[in-house]
Amino acid sequence: MKKIVFISIGLLAFSFSDAQSLDVLIQEALANNPEIQKFELQYSIVNEKVNEVNTLPNSEISVGYFVSEPETRTGAQRARVSLRQMIPWFGTITSRENYVNSLADAQYEDIVIAKRKLIASVSQSYYNLYTIKAKQEVLVANIKLLKTYETLALTSVEVGKASAISVLRLQMRQNELEQLTKVLQQDFLAEQTLFNKLLNRNKAIVVEVFKALTMPSDDLLLSSENLQLHPELLKYDKLYASVEQSEVLNQKENAPMLGFGLDYIPVSERTDMDPIDNGKDILMPMVTFSIPLFNKSYSSKTKQNQLKLQEIELQKQERLNVLETTLDKAINNRISSRISHDTQTKNLSQAKNAEDILIKSYETGTIDFNDVLDIQELQLKFQMNQIESVKTYYLQTIIINYLTN
Repeated sequence: MKKIVFISIGLLAFSFSDAQSLDVLIQEALANNPEIQKFELQYSIVNEKVNEVNTLPNSEISVGYFVSEPETRTGAQRARVSLRQMIPWFGTITSRENYVNSLADAQYEDIVIAKRKLIASVSQSYYNLYTIKAKQEVLVANIKLLKTYETLALTSVEVGKASAISVLRLQMRQNELEQLTKVLQQDFLAEQTLFNKLLNRNKAIVVEVFKALTMPSDDLLLSSENLQLHPELLKYDKLYASVEQSEVLNQKENAPMLGFGLDYIPVSERTDMDPIDNGKDILMPMVTFSIPLFNKSYSSKTKQNQLKLQEIELQKQERLNVLETTLDKAINNRISSRISHDTQTKNLSQAKNAEDILIKSYETGTIDFNDVLDIQELQLKFQMNQIESVKTYYLQTIIINYLTN
């Protein structure tokens, strides 16, 4: 289990220098998350069932007293003490243990799956927090830029080269960006609560995210063969094995049960005569067989097990189809995010050139502040899209890692 966890974390952190902080947070989540603890307890319960099934049926002890003592040649019988012990057919107890162990193996895969999903959830929330912070920084930078343009516009108004309308439009645009900044702060607090609860800690703990996150230059090589070893699919193999063990146990329980017993009858001595073995107590060993001659439940269970095996095969194939589709979609979405990022980078460069041209126009006294606002809006759009493309890349990488590592 640990091997899978560490591999997943390492692959999530391949393109940024501050990855250890995310590793530490993931380890904290794995140690404290109540859902993981729930699955571990369930696994412990199933394991404990091995001790439950590794037992014989209850021993039977009966004691009877003759109210009217029956007379025999050697004396009157006073009471009867009986001891019985049934023993399952050879190998039945071992089959029970194997069946319970197969159930435990299947339960263990639930722990592995839950840990993988938790790693993905923690990482996704962390990248969401980074995205919000990055957008806030972009908005703050754009507000400062608008303030600079506002100063230029005020100067232009004073010399009669611009109208007060331009100043007001710049101020209104600043108000809009300040509003977006405040909304993003509320989004950050909500996401921070989600993140902290994944780690099962106080929701108010401040989460420090990456200072910067860039698009990796290369993508890791992927192997679809790893998908066949995914725990969600391995669980079906374990369930299939448990049904097979259930059928082995069913055949064992369909066999006779062997019983051993002992009857003890105390006998009183006769006083009217002295026959051989006068007053000798009776000790009678017994052997019994319990044979399910008319019990159809075992044949019915065999049929049920055959149907369950078919069901599990179909469920595994259905899940494999879903995982393959999800993997293919994540790979294509990640490629699309890289394309989008490259496009936004080009657009930002061109928008910067346009901004430089406007500034030079101001120096010659011919600046148009409507164009300033248009360029600023385009820059903000490209910057936000660039952040989103980086976020999408990493979120899709999380999905790919969940499926292939």
